[in-house]
Amino acid sequence: MVKTRTIFSKPLNRHLRFITIPLIFVVLNLLSYLLNPYSPYYQEYFDRPILEILTDAGLTLLFCVLIFELSVFNSSMLDKVIPWTERPFMRFSIQLLTQIVFVIILMILLYYIGSLVYTYKEKPTFEEELNSLQFVYVCVIMGILISAVTTGNFLLQKWTATMMEATDLKLKTAEFKEIAMQAELQSLKLQLDPHFMFNNFSTLSELISEDQLKAEVFLRNLSRVYRYMIANLKKDIVSLEEELKFVDAYLYLIRIRYGENVIVSVDINNDDDRGIPPITLQLLIENAIKHNAATKSNPLLIEIYNTDSHIVVSNNLQRIKLSIPSARIGLQNIRSRYALLSEDLPFVIENEYSFAVHLPLLPL
Repeated sequence: MVKTRTIFSKPLNRHLRFITIPLIFVVLNLLSYLLNPYSPYYQEYFDRPILEILTDAGLTLLFCVLIFELSVFNSSMLDKVIPWTERPFMRFSIQLLTQIVFVIILMILLYYIGSLVYTYKEKPTFEEELNSLQFVYVCVIMGILISAVTTGNFLLQKWTATMMEATDLKLKTAEFKEIAMQAELQSLKLQLDPHFMFNNFSTLSELISEDQLKAEVFLRNLSRVYRYMIANLKKDIVSLEEELKFVDAYLYLIRIRYGENVIVSVDINNDDDRGIPPITLQLLIENAIKHNAATKSNPLLIEIYNTDSHIVVSNNLQRIKLSIPSARIGLQNIRSRYALLSEDLPFVIENEYSFAVHLPLLPL
């Protein structure tokens, strides 16, 4: 807290001196005149010798400088003893009282200096005493106004500093959130590897014992598919064209694994300049195969098509009654990845005949 006050006090007061002190001088004389414009002091003001006018103006200017400096000093001392943030009402009362006391002390000093400069031949008249009293009132009011101005500027600077700190904190929070989101997204992507490889290595193991030539072709396509997965691991969104090329290669593996038991049709306009998270379609195909029966007489039909704002992956329902417990990787993984990338989330439309997942198209 002390460091913040030090940062603001010096530049703030230095700039206020060039603006506030001349303004105090003008307002002080203006208020004195408006309070009693018919005073003999003002009626005979310009009839006095020029040296006397300059001396009077110099003393008034000196008073303005002193009252300003005392106001700044008063605020600085009270900041250390009674900060505004702890006891604002007590701080206001004490600052107001001490400011009035400082002004009265300055008036006494000004009167004493004036008595040394000017030689009074006779006792001041009632009119002159009234003018002096009115000037005291004006000076007290000016002292209070100066204290309010300096305090207001100080509080404004504190408020500005607080807002800047809050903004910096929000930016840092957003940065940390972004880092956490990227870490979580990367973790979700890494979950794809074991899920994908386990299913295909099981098929490859069976092919090696049954048909080594077909196993070799399968392995080459598996390598191409896996290279795509590795190449896009760092990407959050891929174009439809890239994803469809991956799906074409992946469907070869599906045909080897399931033959005519699983039929996948793709009808997508890949000229769209939007995209989806990588390997999303592969996960949904795997998800459909995992939870549905697929035989030659009752094949699993999977359709992939696009609407104006979504990619739809739909399949006919042929639920497996004794399904292997889900590892919560498929659909939940996709939802989690979308949640980190967009406010638009996938949704499912299911009835007794079909199960369809709608994937929002995201800007690249």
